[in-house]
Amino acid sequence: MITRQTFTRDGTELSYLDFGGEGEILVALHGRSGCARNWVPLARELQPHWRILALDQRGHGWSSHDHDGSRETFIADAAAFIRHVQARTGCGAVALLGHSFGGVNAYQTAARHPDLVRALIVEDIGCRIGPPPQEDSWPTRWDSLDEFLAFMRTTPLGMNRYLLDSLHEFEDGWGFRFSDENFLPARAELTGDWSADWAAIACPVLLVHGRQSWAVTTDEIKRMAGLNPRTRLALFDAGHVPHDEQPAAFAAVVRDFLGSLTAPPRG
Repeated sequence: MITRQTFTRDGTELSYLDFGGEGEILVALHGRSGCARNWVPLARELQPHWRILALDQRGHGWSSHDHDGSRETFIADAAAFIRHVQARTGCGAVALLGHSFGGVNAYQTAARHPDLVRALIVEDIGCRIGPPPQEDSWPTRWDSLDEFLAFMRTTPLGMNRYLLDSLHEFEDGWGFRFSDENFLPARAELTGDWSADWAAIACPVLLVHGRQSWAVTTDEIKRMAGLNPRTRLALFDAGHVPHDEQPAAFAAVVRDFLGSLTAPPRG
């Protein structure tokens, strides 16, 4: 049974989903414009051996929509979430999964808080990230669901499921539980070369990449694999979201990687 919970860090309320079960703990961080519900299919595939707890990162989902987009803030949120999960479940160091923007947050958390993370899965993001491209702003509200669907069909993303998980009916119409106002500062802060963090990761790493991805090149992914000898590489004939495009194959790769880990000590 999926339950929604909240915790507070420095006065900011953060929401998350607990997918339930008695399995070992896997903490998950969604990508840009996503939310915790993006991990529903994977959670079902990994039960009963793994129990996913997924954070709505600030500016997304049901978490606070403040405007602090700094790297340090997202890393501190992730570390605080892991500590909250540890206190709530009695687990020790956790397996940590992140997609895209959440993947950077995940690997920087693993690098800077090695006591919290015993294994890392990063899906389709690099270490050398350029400034954000110019993007068209979307409407914040649509009067009807039909109007929303018609608009989405005009976009390159189309009916992308990880976006649709964030669709919500507000009092003034349909919209997403994220906005440019919240995300653009965070995307600007993402710009940089984070190779030192990647090289510093001390736990086993699974690096997943879609060869047709717009977000990161295969050459960059292979460079990262060479930069940290603990990296296991999994390449998919997919775009930027292998966990949506090939969910069964993605779950199988993740399950195999997690199954290779030794059982963690209790916290």
